[in-house]
Amino acid sequence: MTDDDPDSTAWSDRIVGARMAVDSEFSSEVDRSVFSRQEWGLVMTAVEFDIESAGDEETAELVANTDSLREVLPELERAREAQAAMAAGRDPDSGGGSGILDSVKGALGLDGDDDVEEIDEDQLREAERLADAYATELQAYLESNGRWEEIRTAYVEQQ
Repeated sequence: MTDDDPDSTAWSDRIVGARMAVDSEFSSEVDRSVFSRQEWGLVMTAVEFDIESAGDEETAELVANTDSLREVLPELERAREAQAAMAAGRDPDSGGGSGILDSVKGALGLDGDDDVEEIDEDQLREAERLADAYATELQAYLESNGRWEEIRTAYVEQQ
């Protein structure tokens, strides 16, 4: 196979168009969640897809690998805080505190921030639930368009 051979295209690249279609259909699910559409976009940057039991066409299933969500969720919180600060007319980098005193306390390690990112477990579960629902919808879309077998086979061949 050469790079010009369509069969050499990664299986995940082959589902880009399907993902765009499912994104549009899935937006109502996102709207009912705790995430804005922009936040959901950030969540999806941390989600990778795999096919479990790919070698068995009867039980093969597209699944969302959400292992990286814990790394992205603190970014969501920082983005929300910055957005709230800007809406309130504050400098988003000031942390909303009293300025110089907070900076000195932070430099001395007296600000209570021990550099451990706290994760909102409810938000994490919601992101995982949505990612799983998205994977289910994406597989259904591929099946309804006669592409699931091609994608499953490409996955197996690339493993």
